[in-house]
Amino acid sequence: MGEVLTRAEISRDQDVFAVRQLGRRIAELVGLESQDQIRVATALSEIGREALARGAGSAVVFALREDRLVITLDYLDGADVRESEGVKLAGRMVDEIALSAEDRRVTLVKRVPESRRRRPLDGIRAELARLSPPTAALDVLREQNRELAGTLEEVLRLNAELAETNQGVLALYNQLSAELEETNRGVVALYAELDEKSSQLRQAAEARQRFWANVSHELRLPLTSIIGLVRLLLGSGAEPLTEEQQHQITLVGTSAETLLALVGELLDLAKAESGRLDPHPSMVDVVALAEGLRMTLQPAGRADGVTLSVDVSDEIGEMFVDETMLTTILRNLLSNALKFTEYGEVRLTAVVDPAMAEVVFTVADTGVGIPPEHLERVFEEFFQVPGSLQLKTKGTGLGLPYARRLAEALGGTLELASRPGEGTTATLRVPHSMASPEVGRVLVADDDAGFRAVARRMLFGFAAGVDEAADGVEALNLMREHPPEVVLVDLLMPRLDGTALLHKMAEDDVLCGVPAVVVSVVSEQPGASHPVLSKHGLRRDQLLEAIREAVRDEAGRRAGSVKGDRGGAHD
Repeated sequence: MGEVLTRAEISRDQDVFAVRQLGRRIAELVGLESQDQIRVATALSEIGREALARGAGSAVVFALREDRLVITLDYLDGADVRESEGVKLAGRMVDEIALSAEDRRVTLVKRVPESRRRRPLDGIRAELARLSPPTAALDVLREQNRELAGTLEEVLRLNAELAETNQGVLALYNQLSAELEETNRGVVALYAELDEKSSQLRQAAEARQRFWANVSHELRLPLTSIIGLVRLLLGSGAEPLTEEQQHQITLVGTSAETLLALVGELLDLAKAESGRLDPHPSMVDVVALAEGLRMTLQPAGRADGVTLSVDVSDEIGEMFVDETMLTTILRNLLSNALKFTEYGEVRLTAVVDPAMAEVVFTVADTGVGIPPEHLERVFEEFFQVPGSLQLKTKGTGLGLPYARRLAEALGGTLELASRPGEGTTATLRVPHSMASPEVGRVLVADDDAGFRAVARRMLFGFAAGVDEAADGVEALNLMREHPPEVVLVDLLMPRLDGTALLHKMAEDDVLCGVPAVVVSVVSEQPGASHPVLSKHGLRRDQLLEAIREAVRDEAGRRAGSVKGDRGGAHD
């Protein structure tokens, strides 16, 4: 209960007014604000009125317990009023209300804020003892009217403040709307400028590719003629030449062959940049390929002790890959390793990574190594790592960039790891497939370039080719131009999302027959009529089985449609 302040009884109408006044005065003395004082008084009058209306007398006790004003009303006799409207209204006026069925008691609790000072208990009791006798009902009514008038004035004041605030909010909203509209205009203008710049960059890239291709073709013919004439001059049927003449002509021939190789690399790089590197895979004996490279390149090792060794895992056997591209990549890597290794070993190894379904080729050397700041720059066209050994060796700086482009065309990756003075390790990962493709071209529609690269690697060997689209609009245009056999769709894409793309495909007479597999972070699609996969933890076997399922379902649908058509014609 706490410290009791005072007691009162309700047995007649006048007592209800008296308890109301007493409750408000006590609320004031313990430190409650004016509005809370009125709430306490109202709660008391409502409960007292309900009790008196049911013929029940009530004992009222006011107590203070720590930071709470506690008021209890015990019904001495009469009906139970625990579920009455007065009790419900009183419950909305205080912080807590407790109803006891056994002793028919209602307990009201109102918290006293710590910031509000209250008088000592003895002082409160002394003030209560000096209270004047209860006033008449008309006086109480007059006091309530004054309270109501004050409350109305407060409401009007708050309404005026709210109206003023609303005006400020409206003004701020108008200002923000104007600023947002101006910002949107700026963004639209920026997008237009970016589109123009992108178009200019594409035109510049195309012009550079045309330049490389045209110049390469134009240079090849005279260089080939020079090499042919040099061979005629140095051949057995040519006129005798002095030793100096032979030396000079040999230099001319060597220079022409070097230029021809450079022109060939430029042409290949131009093809790679224009996206015209289209693999033509076939079954390749990896052991024979590696041994052929070893036998061809071994003479490039120095007689004073650089050895070239090859180790191919028996698990690989044959793999389905473009032999020319794979050979070119490995030859570039081995040539570089031999070129920059003065002593020690260059080693080519090939193993299977079953988790990724890839063959991992590693070319490790014990050469000069590459500083960390140059590890990525060596994949830039014409860049060569500065150093004394670089000055002694010939090179154009195109081998590694071209090798990486070929690796990407094969659906693989090419990375370097190196420590200066200790050597370099090049790691080529290529999708491992030991059979012919099961499906034709597959379109990967996804705005995530990283996932498109992963999908391309997973599909290598399983699909005859892989096309990519960065959004739904681009995917739709590609499909209408060259319908794929299967399409992988991400649901969350710009311009046209995956769901809208699937709807447009369903409405198209040609594309409605293209099987689709949804591969997205949104892995659940209620009512989906095609396989749905989550990107998270996606495995190659899951993706391939989903594609097979989509192809089977579409084939079954077509067969059922043809059967239905024939049945209708017969009828």
